[in-house]
Amino acid sequence: MQTRKPHPRAPRIVVIGSSNTDLVIRCKRLPEPGETLMGGACESFAGGKGANQAVAAARAGAGVAFVGVHGRDDWGKRARAALRNEGIDTRFFRAKPGAGSGVAMILLGGRERQNMIAVARSANDLLSPQEVEKALPLIRRSRAVVAQLEVPLAAVKEAARCAAAADVPFILNPAPARKLPRSLLRLVHTLVPNEHEAAILAGTDTGADPRAAAGELLAMGCRQVVITLGARGALIADEHGMRRIASPRVKPVDTVGAGDCFTAWLSVGLAEGLSLEAAARRAVAAAALAVTRHGAQAGMPTRREVAQRFPEQ
Repeated sequence: MQTRKPHPRAPRIVVIGSSNTDLVIRCKRLPEPGETLMGGACESFAGGKGANQAVAAARAGAGVAFVGVHGRDDWGKRARAALRNEGIDTRFFRAKPGAGSGVAMILLGGRERQNMIAVARSANDLLSPQEVEKALPLIRRSRAVVAQLEVPLAAVKEAARCAAAADVPFILNPAPARKLPRSLLRLVHTLVPNEHEAAILAGTDTGADPRAAAGELLAMGCRQVVITLGARGALIADEHGMRRIASPRVKPVDTVGAGDCFTAWLSVGLAEGLSLEAAARRAVAAAALAVTRHGAQAGMPTRREVAQRFPEQ
């Protein structure tokens, strides 16, 4: 495979997070608790929210560096090679002795190709604040720092601290969902949760209008909030108010990684200097294209593909 090379003037982005191998089984529907279903063959794809977002950002046109850890096993070696083939800087994606690389078990099913995911404990759980701090020289030269919650919260806090010290926007995708301290939220330039995650963070009802959660998260200190709404697009909220961004209609085949695609493309747009609304519109289009393909990283579209499919973006 030919290695992708970022354009010399591409915005630099540092992604801090997890790397997994996704083991995927497709079923006619998702199983009920305690039920066993016969599905298709077990397929293997490169995944992990951090690595997914790094690949998506690279294909969106950014110069990307990835900060994370992996095991000294074949899965880890393949994960590192896959990132390097995308032109991603892996100097700070390092092997952790005595730990296994990340693995996620994924079931896909139903008319909307929804998913159920379980992630094993792994080297991802051992990423330390010190390992993040070592990447500070890269962070200082970047236009955005992106993180998620599949690595220890201490490492995420350090990423936010380093970004603030370097005066670089910190973009947080708070998944898997958990309550976060206000001290961290106050360091967030742009928060990118889905509806469920936004409700948990804000303490609102999960079935309530997402605008209530968005307003609460702004009050808690985030500068901007973008709530992804699946096939309904996204809700953006900032000092100018709240606006809904509609999603193009597509036929989904695999929704795994759609949120990661959105977060990455939104981050690249903001790093390029686009307005929040313009960046979100392009991110919605990229995520819509991603769900028409199989595999998290494999399904991430390139900048040219998004422009050809959705030229209005």
